[in-house]
Amino acid sequence: MSGGNETYESLDVRPKPDRPHVLAAATVVFGEDLSSGRRETIPLSGFTQLNHWPMPGFEHRVDDKGHAEFDLELISAPEVGIKGYSYELNDRIQVLTNPFLTNTGRIRQASPGKNFPAELSLRRFGILETSTLRLAHRNAIDMSGTFSGLPPFLQPSSVPYLGSPAGDGPLDVQAAPGVLRATTLPEAWYPADDENQPTGDTPKLFFAASASPFMAIMVDPSLIMQTTLEGTLELEVGGKTVRVDLAGDHNLAAGAEILLFGPDKHDEGAGVKAQLARLAVTGQCAELGGRVMLRVSWSRPSGGTLGSGSEDSLTRVAFPSELHLDTNFELCTPSGTLYADTSMRLAGKLSGLEPTGTELRTEGAATPLKTPSGEVKARLTEVRLTMRDAYVGEYAPVSM
Repeated sequence: MSGGNETYESLDVRPKPDRPHVLAAATVVFGEDLSSGRRETIPLSGFTQLNHWPMPGFEHRVDDKGHAEFDLELISAPEVGIKGYSYELNDRIQVLTNPFLTNTGRIRQASPGKNFPAELSLRRFGILETSTLRLAHRNAIDMSGTFSGLPPFLQPSSVPYLGSPAGDGPLDVQAAPGVLRATTLPEAWYPADDENQPTGDTPKLFFAASASPFMAIMVDPSLIMQTTLEGTLELEVGGKTVRVDLAGDHNLAAGAEILLFGPDKHDEGAGVKAQLARLAVTGQCAELGGRVMLRVSWSRPSGGTLGSGSEDSLTRVAFPSELHLDTNFELCTPSGTLYADTSMRLAGKLSGLEPTGTELRTEGAATPLKTPSGEVKARLTEVRLTMRDAYVGEYAPVSM
């Protein structure tokens, strides 16, 4: 530390893009009425590219009070964006950068002459797509967060909130350090024309100000697995044992996304960390009112390990190898989302980094499924999921 004379120039920031994997969530209100529409908090993830100083065209400056800052831009390209699966729509949802508008921002010192903490701010213009909709918004969505280092990546299974709120809001939330959150919500989304401009005066949906005000965490995994799943869910409902057949296609942003982090990607020493970043598998359960969807919590990440824990590289994992994930389940139902009271260990044996055919199964005791107010509606006793078709790679483009 140089004691008040830092300007980021000593950090040896390289003139090349950062390519984080983004874990995000947005609370969406469907319909044209923000006050009465159906609400759903949707976990999202995908590939992002941040261009920044000292790349050509990006400035670095120090203001007259001594704050250093530099410019950055979220690139606009078809492969850049985040995706997830909506229970309410029963469809994929993708949030892409608008190729006709720039998505610019900056990193700025919070205190003059000290590189960190620093604020990362970004003005977002997006396109939202489903299988049947293409929407745009009129106002920039401003996002900001406080970071303690560069690149602005967080550790595996970092929590997005201070606390673990349940429910889709409205409620007050506080973003954890290193988490970007939108500060100019709510924002309405309208049908888009061929140039990605919003049309008409009647919105199709809103990004709400809570429970998740379009929040994002940037991580740097060694490997990403996106896989189609088939399986079963066993519940106790009203004293009755119920079995539900489940399925989710990763080509529709359902199924599962598992992130693997070698020792060079986390700060806990040897071993490979794992995170179940997204899960969406649906089925029918008459006892809970119809279609249900099993997912993982956004506010309580589902982390674990692959291998023995002694590996000094992902390439040193000896297969077959055990995958363990302490999983925080949620169950979407027609009458609202139920939240598992405790995590359940989800485990399986990978024969290699190609996961097709691997069975994941919960271990241990059942857990109550509760409403946001704490009322127990069911008990989750077992989950079995088999990995089918999969995409495995270092990056996960949103358009697959």
